[in-house]
Amino acid sequence: MNNVFFEGPVLWAQVDANMHLRHSAYADFAAQARLSLLEKVGLDASHFIQLQVGPILFREELLYHREIGPNDKVQVTCELTKCKADASRWSIRHEIYRGDGTKSATIQVDGAWIDTRKRKLAALPADLLEKFNAIPRSEDFVEEP
Repeated sequence: MNNVFFEGPVLWAQVDANMHLRHSAYADFAAQARLSLLEKVGLDASHFIQLQVGPILFREELLYHREIGPNDKVQVTCELTKCKADASRWSIRHEIYRGDGTKSATIQVDGAWIDTRKRKLAALPADLLEKFNAIPRSEDFVEEP
């Protein structure tokens, strides 16, 4: 499997009363995978803290395919599906697989960058944009004007 940015166990605290992964845990796994993705391309949290810029989400859509049970293991992939040329707006698709390799969820997020001081949308500096452009792109990737 390509572009796996998070692997880990399902914890007891992530299981609901029906004995499967609770809905919000899927989003938590995707968020952790995005953080790992950014770090892998050289965009660690220290860059964002120094620049007072950070990622924000406008939309997060989850499609559930198969249940994941307690003590299972998950793998989460990340791919850039859409992006403006300056990376000011972007979309990432995550796929979550359970331990037996079955795709259990697809998560699509749309995001941007925010200046954390001004609380307004911002662009990445050129050196960080170059790193952002190293993010794996999906086969159906679209660059927006």
